[in-house]
Amino acid sequence: MPAYTIRLADWSTDGPHLRRVRREIFIVEQQVPESLELDGLDSKCRHALAEEAESGDVLGVARLTPDLHIGRVAVLKAYRKRGIGTALTKFLIARAAEEGFPRVIIHSQTHAVEFYARLGFSPEGKEFMEAGIPHIRMVRELMTPD
Repeated sequence: MPAYTIRLADWSTDGPHLRRVRREIFIVEQQVPESLELDGLDSKCRHALAEEAESGDVLGVARLTPDLHIGRVAVLKAYRKRGIGTALTKFLIARAAEEGFPRVIIHSQTHAVEFYARLGFSPEGKEFMEAGIPHIRMVRELMTPD
């Protein structure tokens, strides 16, 4: 049993926790400009939050945008390789399926393509640069057409 829980977060109340993890990973660690990281979409997104089971400390975050993109998947460095990123992504995939979305999309950093492929995403198109980091678009179908 994991030592963490995943829950749906509310941007209005959990925003400081979500921003803190994303700032640590994207702005500080990966050097993404703050203007790109804070894109103004967060209040319209569904957010997932991973918390340490006993202390409630935030370990990781992710979001699902209104246009079906899973993104901002971020796990604090000390907690990586424990299945938290997988759990966050699966949580949002399930949420999208429950809401009847036909597919979800990820702009995967190229080093994470295999990670998302294990979760059922398929690469689509050519590599591109986003925030100065190589990415590839990946898609996971959730519903088969009738």
